[in-house]
Amino acid sequence: MAAKKTHVALLFGGNSSEHDVSKRSAHNVFDALKKDLYDVDIFMFSKAGILMGKEASLRIWNGENEDAVVAEEMAKMDMSNVLAPIAALSDIKDIDIFWPVIHGNLGEDGTIQGLFKLLNKPFIGAPQTASGMAFDKELTKRIMNQAGVRNTNYVLVTPENKSENDYATVAAKLGETLFVKPAKQGSSVGMAMVKNAEEYDRALADALQYDFKVIIEETILHPRELEISILGNEAPKASKLGEVIVPESDAFYDYNNKFVDASGVVFDLPAVVEPELEAEITDMALRAYQALELKGLTRIDFLVDANGVPYLGEPNTLPGMTNISLYPQMWEVSGISYSDLLDKIIEYGFAEFERNTKISYDFVSLGDEHVGEKRYNADKA
Repeated sequence: MAAKKTHVALLFGGNSSEHDVSKRSAHNVFDALKKDLYDVDIFMFSKAGILMGKEASLRIWNGENEDAVVAEEMAKMDMSNVLAPIAALSDIKDIDIFWPVIHGNLGEDGTIQGLFKLLNKPFIGAPQTASGMAFDKELTKRIMNQAGVRNTNYVLVTPENKSENDYATVAAKLGETLFVKPAKQGSSVGMAMVKNAEEYDRALADALQYDFKVIIEETILHPRELEISILGNEAPKASKLGEVIVPESDAFYDYNNKFVDASGVVFDLPAVVEPELEAEITDMALRAYQALELKGLTRIDFLVDANGVPYLGEPNTLPGMTNISLYPQMWEVSGISYSDLLDKIIEYGFAEFERNTKISYDFVSLGDEHVGEKRYNADKA
């Protein structure tokens, strides 16, 4: 008798700028999952964050016009029902584990992970608190500074303190060339490199459309861009390094050459680096992973200055799985095939769920309520 296959719910899409990237990643994951081991159902979150049912998701998956299918499904929904955005969960039967292939908002900010916890179901990747911390670039920097993991200096700008942080003030602290980034967005969305007050004001206004927290970072001029893949739970392992070499005409590794047109980008796999630098980056990455309490998988980006000093850029807790994406490619050159890598990620998801079942919750009855004497001091009111 054949062993029962593991039933995987593959979730993709979402209300983020990386919606289409998620669709590409999901197709790659689906194709690489071993069909003799897994039954896979697919479910798409619309661009408005509404979960589509199994049939509608499959229609979009197979190439029908997404906007048309979503409009058709929305017309059937009773949006006065508070559970309407996730009502399609009723289509999901006997799921063993959830795999969110959702980049950016909803997928990496802890939202979907909180839902999985409420459903009491295993899922791959970091738990909700760790996801939320890692998604917030400013919180990540605070935790890295506490953990002693080197990263670039920055200033936090909000609508409330914007007037105190004009270009001249920030440039005096961090240098004339600056990076402006929304704290909670992915893949270069709302991000800009600026060199004067006019560019700064324009970039800040743009970034504040995407988040109420914006970090202004010092710039490392002409850095090497190195990346590393991490896999595991309490005892994570690191891959060999990969290097991204962008065309000289591009200021930095932006959304376009990450996901749209990478024809001018060179990927060195594995990266050719000095053993000491590789060891330092690996150590920094593993310490960051554990300080953020990440689980399952993460890609971590680094910048290396002209003196060979590495700075942690940011973690990506649900890294891209497209043909351009480096997370699986770095494991490929480290000796783990794409399909075997997915097996391991799923194993770590089950292991983390099982580990959490051992946490004890005591429920103590309060009994009758006994209230102490209350004194009202009129002269102090």
